[in-house]
Amino acid sequence: MKTPKGLQPLIDDGVIDEVLRPLKSGKEASVYVVRAGDDIRCAKVYKDMAQRSFQARVQYQEGRKVRGSRETRAIGKATKFGRREQETAWKNTEVDALYRLADAGVCVPRPYGYFHGVLVMALVTDENGHSAPRLGEVELTPEQARDFHRELMADVVRMLCLGLIHGDLSEYNVLVAPDGPVIIDFPQVVSAAGNNAARTMLLRDVHNLRDCLARFAPELALTHYGEEMWALFERGELKPDAVLTGEFEFDEHSADVQSVMMSIEDARQEAIIRQQGREAAAEDAS
Repeated sequence: MKTPKGLQPLIDDGVIDEVLRPLKSGKEASVYVVRAGDDIRCAKVYKDMAQRSFQARVQYQEGRKVRGSRETRAIGKATKFGRREQETAWKNTEVDALYRLADAGVCVPRPYGYFHGVLVMALVTDENGHSAPRLGEVELTPEQARDFHRELMADVVRMLCLGLIHGDLSEYNVLVAPDGPVIIDFPQVVSAAGNNAARTMLLRDVHNLRDCLARFAPELALTHYGEEMWALFERGELKPDAVLTGEFEFDEHSADVQSVMMSIEDARQEAIIRQQGREAAAEDAS
């Protein structure tokens, strides 16, 4: 096939030898099957911001670090330089996360490098060497569904222990390899400690997987692994090898709205008194 423009620099540098075929094209990137020596891998070519229909949503970026204050200000002002920095940060987030997760034992495609804005990684295949199907494309026995759920929950825990949440996890970005499920696609990965929506996103990830696999093992629909692991994470008690039960006791106590409102009013009155004191001091000084 004709070599895509984004992959030609990798061929020129000897990183890959040949582009075999396109694998998939999404809103943020196109993935190709490539050959590097005797190895078959895949290369993820990120689309330019002007060509992408999917823009980095603010809720995912909250809590992410950028290189410095100049870059932060530029991104906040949405200048041309800031948009470029935002785009670079968006791509680098997936690359950095993939290396960290692979080192932590999370089942993700093995990364082989990031060259000219292209991520080269292992091609996930089925038992016949073909591209692995997505979780939503396979039929499972109840036992397989339970095994997959257990493995995926363990991976979500390992991610959370690193302070990361996938943020868009579902049956569409989990591949089924002979050894079990493999999680893919991390450009929107979320900071667990720095993002106000982190808990909501974690629960959504876990519930998406639960609902998918409950089609084959209905008892999974009654579990609450996301709530359980988040409670442990908040208390600083979550470990990579944590054994979860899927059980969680929800707090059903009614909120004391009156007490909350009284506290807010007390704080407001204190702020007024402090402001009046500052104004009086300023008048005396003048």
